[in-house]
Amino acid sequence: MNKRKISSISAIFPAYNDGGTIPSMALTALLALHNLTDDFEIIIINDGSRDYTAQVLDELAKRIPELHIIHHATNQGYGATLRQGFAAARKEWIFYTDGDAQYNPLELETLVEALRPEIDIVNGYKISRNDPWHRKIIGRIYHHLTRLAFGFRLRDVDCDFRLLRRSVFERVTLTSQDGAICVEMVKKFQDAGFQFAEVPVHHYHRQYGKSQFFNWRPILRSLWHLAQLWWKLIIQKERQR
Repeated sequence: MNKRKISSISAIFPAYNDGGTIPSMALTALLALHNLTDDFEIIIINDGSRDYTAQVLDELAKRIPELHIIHHATNQGYGATLRQGFAAARKEWIFYTDGDAQYNPLELETLVEALRPEIDIVNGYKISRNDPWHRKIIGRIYHHLTRLAFGFRLRDVDCDFRLLRRSVFERVTLTSQDGAICVEMVKKFQDAGFQFAEVPVHHYHRQYGKSQFFNWRPILRSLWHLAQLWWKLIIQKERQR
């Protein structure tokens, strides 16, 4: 049985201090993409990493012609990094996930299998979150808070394993600099009437580095940014009606 093919695709990986995982992510993505299409590119944005991420990426780029590297001299934030990756993409479809290897790029094939002519975005949802217990609790609170505040219908807003038509960005402009971009993205796509499909994906324990989110200062900062986003997308939008 032949696997479902896709016309063309840009695979995007934001990376920050992911030197221990980003090489395997790039090579695994290469395997997945070869199975799906002959027309693809891999874009990795190194967001001012302080480890050896830059060095391993430059070595990989010498060996993988489809790999394009963007280096930030200083950390610009998750949202800014993703937006640059989306702007750099040139293929019909865009796939993105993080460079920390908590998702497996081979499961991109699962996203592609869910495509139908009417589908614009395929959103993964975690089968089981493979994180320490306190991160699971914070993650569940975050999920329910954003779902209630923004009226989401997705099972897992915070799953950074997505496949999107590049054309959605002709109607939606993203502005978030940080992790609030995921909420902004899904809310704006939903409000624009784009059609979602959802598929289960595996989530793995982080083997290298540590999350920048699960500390009290980033959490408070993220809540403040979410509040600003809620005011802009919910309150101001209602006032303009």
